[in-house]
Amino acid sequence: MRQISKFFSGFATLESVSPRFCKQRLLSICITLAFSAATTTQVLASASGSNANEVVYSTPVATDERRLLWGDTHLHSNVSADAFTLGSRLGPDQAYRFAMGLPVTNELGQTARLHAPLDFLAVTDHAEYHGVFPLLEKRDSQLDGWPLGQQMADLLQDGKNIELAKLFSDAIQSTEPALRTPKPLVESAWHSSIKAADAAYTPGVFTTLIGYEWTSMVTGDNLHRVVLFRDSWDRTRQVIPFSAQDSTDPEALWSALADYEITTGGRAMAIPHNGNLSNGRMFSPIRNNGAALDRDYAEQRRYWEPLYEMTQVKGDSETHPALSPADPFADFETWDDGNITLTTPKEPDMLPFEYARSALGLGLAHRERLGLNPFDFGMIGASDIHTALSTTEEDNYFGKFIHDGPAPGRSTLKMAGQLQQIWRMVSSGLAGVWAAQNTREAIFDAMLRKEVYATTGSRIRVRFFAGWEFDESTLQDSQWALKGYAQGVPMGSQLRAAQDPNLAPTFMIKAQKDPNAAHLDRIQIVKGWLDSDGEHQEKVYDVVASGNRPRNSATGLFEPVKDTTNLSTASYSNTEGSAQLEGLWRDPDFDAQQAAFYYVRVLEIPTPRWTTFDAIRFGENRVAEDTGKLQERAYTSAVWYYPKD
Repeated sequence: MRQISKFFSGFATLESVSPRFCKQRLLSICITLAFSAATTTQVLASASGSNANEVVYSTPVATDERRLLWGDTHLHSNVSADAFTLGSRLGPDQAYRFAMGLPVTNELGQTARLHAPLDFLAVTDHAEYHGVFPLLEKRDSQLDGWPLGQQMADLLQDGKNIELAKLFSDAIQSTEPALRTPKPLVESAWHSSIKAADAAYTPGVFTTLIGYEWTSMVTGDNLHRVVLFRDSWDRTRQVIPFSAQDSTDPEALWSALADYEITTGGRAMAIPHNGNLSNGRMFSPIRNNGAALDRDYAEQRRYWEPLYEMTQVKGDSETHPALSPADPFADFETWDDGNITLTTPKEPDMLPFEYARSALGLGLAHRERLGLNPFDFGMIGASDIHTALSTTEEDNYFGKFIHDGPAPGRSTLKMAGQLQQIWRMVSSGLAGVWAAQNTREAIFDAMLRKEVYATTGSRIRVRFFAGWEFDESTLQDSQWALKGYAQGVPMGSQLRAAQDPNLAPTFMIKAQKDPNAAHLDRIQIVKGWLDSDGEHQEKVYDVVASGNRPRNSATGLFEPVKDTTNLSTASYSNTEGSAQLEGLWRDPDFDAQQAAFYYVRVLEIPTPRWTTFDAIRFGENRVAEDTGKLQERAYTSAVWYYPKD
């Protein structure tokens, strides 16, 4: 059985919102608070300097306990039209089975199994034609009387998958009544999805989150959102998924979710992803209606979109080398050719509105003008895989679609036959959630308070706190996490304003390697702030690194860790790096009058990429542009500092 350390909880500081908005959401807030009961339990803490596999028990304390849970909040099955047309036949039942660590055989006859099970999963099939395509194959009677359904069934029966896929792509955002799925059919498919999630839900052991994906693409620019619910059958069955055929405007989606909350008393959120494929739309200062961002927009966005999925199979969205030229790790799994449909090339002036780090800086500037930060999101990773198999490990990567599953020559193919080359696909990512227990309510609440983080696939364990009173003795205390909550705030929170303008904030960070993966290279703090001209600035600081490496005198960063990757054998050595790292860091450049954000980035030592494992398995050469290796990493949600008003 996997050991999962449990830590203490605390409370995050929230910015105020307008009375009008609070009144509109009062019912859902009260329901959320009703589930936040404190518990008394035995707490597990990792002892500094102990073996990476050891767990030390501390004294039980009456408090909310929080433990690290791993999951994927963005996975597709054959219920999604694009997954089905590209060969997926595994449904939600198999997706849950696989996530729980059980073997599943895919459409190619290959048996897949995770190295370690997940704690939670959201199967988030597309809202558009949700559940329709599996019915085509059976020529289900529910299609009777729907001309488009009959047309699609004929195309599938005749093996005209390309024509079927084109019909789907042309209709996905159309508001034409003839191209919409009849409501009874949508309800039936949606209810089936909910029932599958509820059937697999085992509170305390394995959690299924009910959700779907809203698939907006304005002029081919990605504005997709994953919608997640805190609730079960009794509430979620009362609505049907809001689709891009209803509207391509995120604000219309928020309005639909508001109706859900008011009608049912439930709670929902929307999680954007792939800003790197939005051509500047994801964090644009201009709304879809052409108006500038205002305070009402800021209130709504920060309520409905508390998280951002910033790493997944279609590229990493932390930052771009053009935005962060002083960051030697900025160019990681970068996708910057154009929008999601590759119909419009990327322009340099689009980049600041596409990446998480720059968006956090934009949020600081918006707050100066509006009094509220619309982009104070937490960060998670997810897969966006369309095979029902959430495989994010480099040596166990089964592809985004069936046609790019493990097979000779897959690296030279293109996604969906016409988009990005498959060798560029990223075996990413996962969400780490510090939750009180493994239930829908506890996981959702942890996401709301943003005590979450992203990894690119490895299960790197990370915890960090910000405060004004931490010292080395706090870091070494066996109950350091309890003191972190009591004397400071965890990731995803706002640090109270400085009482002493001469005192800088201090950050406590502890990281531990994935037991099944590589050692750690270093822990970094990424800081962003507004200068005296209101411009966003950034800097990366190395907190601690493995070994006794010197710092570069110019950058202050540690020299690169020794690369043990052997591309001819798809191997590496844990003789380099450390199984765990920890550090106490005080901001040497702190200015109490400057708004700032801080997040932690943890890097592994270099290891082989999935394409290198393919090259060995199938006796092939990698694509020339592919280095065949990478440094897996974790990104925590930020802590924000705002000066006194």
